[in-house]
Amino acid sequence: MKIQNIESIHEAARSFVDAMGQARVFAFYGSMGAGKTTFIKAVCQELGVSDVITSPTFAIVNEYQSDTTGSLIYHFDFYRIKKLEEVYDMGYEDYFYSGAVCFIEWPELIEDLLPEDAVRVTIKAETDGSRTLDF
Repeated sequence: MKIQNIESIHEAARSFVDAMGQARVFAFYGSMGAGKTTFIKAVCQELGVSDVITSPTFAIVNEYQSDTTGSLIYHFDFYRIKKLEEVYDMGYEDYFYSGAVCFIEWPELIEDLLPEDAVRVTIKAETDGSRTLDF
């Protein structure tokens, strides 16, 4: 999927939501500045979240609730994780296997803990400013 510019991000987010199916855990791969947080924010808005959506870099996880369905959405950012023990201590299993939608940034740092059925999403910044999204 190609995201031409920031103005077309909600169209791409709608397409992503339509393609989510029954999957619950989405692991977002991409370099710093590729647009992971921006895209996840747009997807959350398409899922009916009206809260202010920010990167959970310091909190590790942010919890949102869809205003339309009432369902929970967890947004993780593992960028600052130093050891897997930190992820065990936060009770990651309670989130990943809760049935709630989980969006994970920097999943490569916890690769061994991802559920087998996690959907791997790659966001790549192109030289023309567009983004390519593969999942």
